[in-house]
Amino acid sequence: MAAKKQAATFEQALEELEQLVERLEAGELPLDEALADFERGVKLTRECQQKLATAEQKVKVLMEENGSVRELPFDSDGEADERE
Repeated sequence: MAAKKQAATFEQALEELEQLVERLEAGELPLDEALADFERGVKLTRECQQKLATAEQKVKVLMEENGSVRELPFDSDGEADERE
């Protein structure tokens, strides 16, 4: 029985997606390869979106205060702005 392939990290999936985009943008792939790369890209995009949604949910749970979520705006440096 074949071993189950380990899921890629978000960073690995994003890197592979970037490589696929570069290959597709080059425009030198035969149609069948381009289609296969496009299909793989769609799958990777969905995986990345799911990983981001899961991470966002974990952050919301961790930020929960007294039964409600307190969302903080971010400034341009990416730091949470705690002034309210």
